[in-house]
Amino acid sequence: MASLSIRNVRKVYPNGADILKGIDLEIEDGQFLILVGGSGCGKSTLLNMIAGLETVSSGEILIGDRVVNDVPPKSRDIAMVFQSYALYPTMTVRQNIEFGLNIRKVPKNEQDRIVNQVAETLQMTHLLDRKPAMLSGGQRQRVAMGRAIARDPSLFLFDEPLSNLDAKLRVEMRAEIKLLHQRLGATIVYVTHDQIEAMTLGDRIAVMRDGVVQQFGSPQEIYDKPDNLYVAGFIGSPSMNFLRGKLEPQGAGASFVLEHGGQTTLLPVPELSPGLRAHLGKEIILGIRPEHVTDADSARRATADAVYHPTEVDCVVEMTEPTGPDTLVFAWFNGVRATCRTHPRAGALPGHDVKLAFDLSKAVFFDPATERRIDTGI
Repeated sequence: MASLSIRNVRKVYPNGADILKGIDLEIEDGQFLILVGGSGCGKSTLLNMIAGLETVSSGEILIGDRVVNDVPPKSRDIAMVFQSYALYPTMTVRQNIEFGLNIRKVPKNEQDRIVNQVAETLQMTHLLDRKPAMLSGGQRQRVAMGRAIARDPSLFLFDEPLSNLDAKLRVEMRAEIKLLHQRLGATIVYVTHDQIEAMTLGDRIAVMRDGVVQQFGSPQEIYDKPDNLYVAGFIGSPSMNFLRGKLEPQGAGASFVLEHGGQTTLLPVPELSPGLRAHLGKEIILGIRPEHVTDADSARRATADAVYHPTEVDCVVEMTEPTGPDTLVFAWFNGVRATCRTHPRAGALPGHDVKLAFDLSKAVFFDPATERRIDTGI
C-alpha cells in the first residue's frame, strides 16, 4: 500500500472551464479517503486524475514518494472499481478475476492461489464458475472488487460503486467494503455523493463544492464542527436546522432569540467565546441538528447529572414522521420549519402542543455574511 499526496492540483479544460481550483489533500498509507459532494463538484474528475485518466493542468499527485503526473495508468500500481462493474460478460467470475493476472503473466498455480484467496475473502467461492448475467447487482460488484484485490495494488480507487444497487444491497455492500478495508489495510480513495456512505466508511472526508475542498477532516470532526453552512447542510441526515435570529446580551453571557407561535424564548448560550462576543446584538445563524432538539422528557433523563441543561420550549407540531427507533417532529421556529428527533412514545401529534428541549451545548453558530462557523469555544 502507499500514501497519497495531492498538492495544489488544478484542472482547466481548453474551453476555459475551471473544474478543480487548487486541491490539497494528504492521506497516509492504509487510510480510507472519501471524496464527497454534489454533482459537478469535481470529485470524479479528481479521481480520474489520480488514476491517470485525466491530465493534471498544474500541481502534483504523488502515490507513495513518486510523482505520477506523467505516469500512464497501467504503471501507477492502482486498481479501480467502477459504478458500472465493467465485467466481461462472456467470462466466468474466475476468468474475470484472472484477467489482469494473465496480462501480467502471473504463473497459473499462483493465479489459482490468488483467485481462491480473493473468493474466500469476499465469500463468493460458490460463484466462480458463473457468468455475470447469472449474478445479482451486489454479486457483480463483489466480483469487480475481487478483480481489483487480485492485483494487490498500492492504491484502490472506487467510483460511486454502490449507485446502481437498491437500498438494502447498498447497506450490505457498504459493510463488505468496510470489512475489506479492515482485512487488507488498504489505501482507498472512494467517490460518492451519498453523505451516509461518507460518514460510515471514511477515515478522512473531503467535502467538495465547485472544484474546491470545503473541509477535510475526520467524519466526527466534520459532523460536529462543520467549517461552513454548506458542509453543515450536506453532512447529516436529516440535515442540520439553520435558524436566523439575534444574539442578545444576557447578564455576563448571551442568549439566542427564538421566535415560535407568536412567543419569544431566550436560549442561553453555554459559553460566550470571543468569536460570539463580537456578534452580540447582531443577527446570527444557529445551526442545530435534529437530535439536539428533542422531547423534554428524553432531554431531562439524558442530562440529569449534567451541569448544563437544555432549554425547554413549547411549540405546535406541524407534522411527524415515525421511523421506528424515533419520531421526527416538524415545527416552526424563526420562520423556518425545523426537524426535531423525539422518542416514539413522546406522544407528539400534528396540531398538538409539545415541549421540546434545545441543547445549545451541541449547537454551532455561523456568520450570515461569510457563512463561516464562528468559534464558540465549546
